[in-house]
Amino acid sequence: MNDPSETDDLRELVSGAQAHAPDAWEQLYQRCRPKLLAYARRRLPSAQAAEDAVSEAFVRAIARIEDFTWAGAGFEAWMYGITRNVVYESHRSLTRDRRLEDKHAHTTDNHTLAYDDTPEHLERAEEHSILRRAFETLSETDQELLELRVVGGLTSDEVARVLQKRPGAVRMAQSRALDRLRDAIGQVQDA
Repeated sequence: MNDPSETDDLRELVSGAQAHAPDAWEQLYQRCRPKLLAYARRRLPSAQAAEDAVSEAFVRAIARIEDFTWAGAGFEAWMYGITRNVVYESHRSLTRDRRLEDKHAHTTDNHTLAYDDTPEHLERAEEHSILRRAFETLSETDQELLELRVVGGLTSDEVARVLQKRPGAVRMAQSRALDRLRDAIGQVQDA
């Protein structure tokens, strides 16, 4: 977050949450939920599993808010870290429960586009499809890194904190992941 007033607002909300003010938690939830939910939806097989993961992440955050400090990457990165742990736990549980199912069955496109046969829409839909298929060819590590940096909008320092890596390593890994994504897009387009 680059806007100082937004940072001050977030600090005020976190202070309120640490003082157990329900209104502060409600505002933090409204502020963070969309990004966390989008992250969880890309990682879990259903919208309900993603909703459950985000809810569990907030339950854990409420229980641990006294441990939060501004040293490091900030509140949103802290929430991504908690959500990431919940998602991994959910994923391990689902994997144990569904060992006989195809582990990639949940990679179908959950974002159905409304029918629109205008040339612009068809072109956007094709670009979306190419990008999605190329993205799915990346490793889980590359996918997660790009989701946190590009989709989640976290800084390299924040992603480093979430992934427990150095910021320089995150920047280098992001560059390599983007190169692999560009190559994969070319391969999907040529197929």
